Amino acid sequence: MKFTRDEVIQYVEETDVKFIRLAFCDVYGRQKNVAIMPGELKRAFSEGIAIDASSIPGFGGEIRSDLLLKPDPATLTALPWRPQSGRVVHMFCDIFNPDGTPFEADTRRILKEAAAEAEQADVQFAIGSEIEFYLFKLDENGEPTREPYDHAGYMDIAPADKGENVRREICLTLEQMGIQPESSHHEGGPGQNEIDFRYADPLTAADNAVTFRAVVRTLAAQNGLWADFSPRPLSDQPGSGMHINISAQDGTDRDLLMPLIAGLLDKIQDITLFLNPVENSYERLGRDRAPGTVSWSPENRSQLIRVPASSRQHRRAELRSPDPAANPYLAFALAIRAGLLGITGDLTPPPAAEQDSAALKPLPESLQAAKALAEKSGFLRECLPESILNSYL
Repeated sequence: MKFTRDEVIQYVEETDVKFIRLAFCDVYGRQKNVAIMPGELKRAFSEGIAIDASSIPGFGGEIRSDLLLKPDPATLTALPWRPQSGRVVHMFCDIFNPDGTPFEADTRRILKEAAAEAEQADVQFAIGSEIEFYLFKLDENGEPTREPYDHAGYMDIAPADKGENVRREICLTLEQMGIQPESSHHEGGPGQNEIDFRYADPLTAADNAVTFRAVVRTLAAQNGLWADFSPRPLSDQPGSGMHINISAQDGTDRDLLMPLIAGLLDKIQDITLFLNPVENSYERLGRDRAPGTVSWSPENRSQLIRVPASSRQHRRAELRSPDPAANPYLAFALAIRAGLLGITGDLTPPPAAEQDSAALKPLPESLQAAKALAEKSGFLRECLPESILNSYL
């Protein structure tokens, strides 16, 4: 259910809400929030709530530090793990400068603009993510260790799979928040788990991915565990991905999948920095079925893009290189813009690759290599403001 401003105000008054978290992300996708009391809600909608942005990564320095948060009423959700008496809710926010203009480094706005540009071209994108994470034990001081919660393998069951109950809790909590997980299972590494989401419009999909990470971390902590979303937390075990399932349609019977894939392949080297933004990302790529080349396949799970088996009506491309360190708003926005270039230009992908070969272009092998490709990319300069590019470079 999506609320209007008036409905949010009514909901807060009628359900004993005492704290309203105004949520947003820094340029790297890390969720931040400020909590307000119900009496400030009308002002938040009309004028915005001021924050000091000087300490938020990528938001600028001390000279121009004031920004305003305006909540998006459609994103209202209660936090089920908080008390039912004196409830806590949260809403994602749009970020504005004091003069009322949109803040250019608001990555949620960047995704909105990418989806709107696609709509203007009469193309609608849908996105579903598959996010992997590890569960580690805590030491006697409550600090994270590198000892996995279990030693189960791919799709194992209890009792070997100790994460089963934690995943169940996560999925039920997300459902209470209006987010629909599609499936969950134990992944290949010890203590490694995966939860997959149903398709949604791009903005909802990104909001859900950000909320998901917060829910997982919260419920892991409540179970005496640490949830780790780094790309490769254990050097001798599989890394964790954030696979992006993306599809497009334009209201006709035209098959957009192949030009979508062609656009992604054409721009993947430019955008890798934003899909794999930390040094640890490059310890994952090219290993344990994580892709290392610019390639696609209808079958092979080690290629960059896979086309899972489905009916023609539900065909999708699974982009397998992104990892959980990525900012979902930027990752989805760049995937949309690359795919849209392929669709509007009617591009054709190269032949499918069933295995890696020397003839295939490699993905960047290090963070520095990814930065070098991004720095000379005209595509990125068309898609992103200079302040965000500078933050990543």
